[in-house]
Amino acid sequence: MKKSMTLSYEVGEGLYLNITNKCPCNCTFCLRFHGDGAYGSDPLWLEHQPTAEEIIENLKHRDLDSYKQIVFCGYGEPTCELGIIKEVSAYLRSVTETPIRINTNGLSDLINGRDTAPEFEGVCDTVSISLNSSTSEGYHAVTRPSFKDVDCFEAMLKFAEHVKAYVPDVVLTVVDIIGEEEVERSRKIAESIGVRLRVREYIPD
Repeated sequence: MKKSMTLSYEVGEGLYLNITNKCPCNCTFCLRFHGDGAYGSDPLWLEHQPTAEEIIENLKHRDLDSYKQIVFCGYGEPTCELGIIKEVSAYLRSVTETPIRINTNGLSDLINGRDTAPEFEGVCDTVSISLNSSTSEGYHAVTRPSFKDVDCFEAMLKFAEHVKAYVPDVVLTVVDIIGEEEVERSRKIAESIGVRLRVREYIPD
């Protein structure tokens, strides 16, 4: 395992922020199983947990207006460091109008032990949540969360439904390899809670 302090990296027209390696899940499809980086980046395993100040200092060396979007997404679950998200987002809002997205497993409430949806108000333009499956059984089999005796699937959907009151765009995502029938079942779930579904192409790094 190679480590570095890659706090930001480019993917297409986006700038991705790697703010933590912490994650309560062990997803079967996770890119972390395929290497030390993603999409040609330097290693995303961090030498230490960065502070908000370290991340902001890194961002000062980027032309933030040149990106189509800025995304909290790296080798960890961003909401494990919700405080850092809020601090870094406040900085970003002060220096650029580039849209901000948070890619998350949707388990922020369980991770932080409280209702966190209101804390996302003004923080980002989009919250993208990994649905992974249309059933609780399928979700737990694929996601393998560390929380025991909790229906993490229901917790994720509850967060998705709640956070839409505070974030303009909330999206549930699945990968295309789950098949058309499962995609349609997932679409109905998204519609039932009033958010949209995005089907992503699965590209192992």
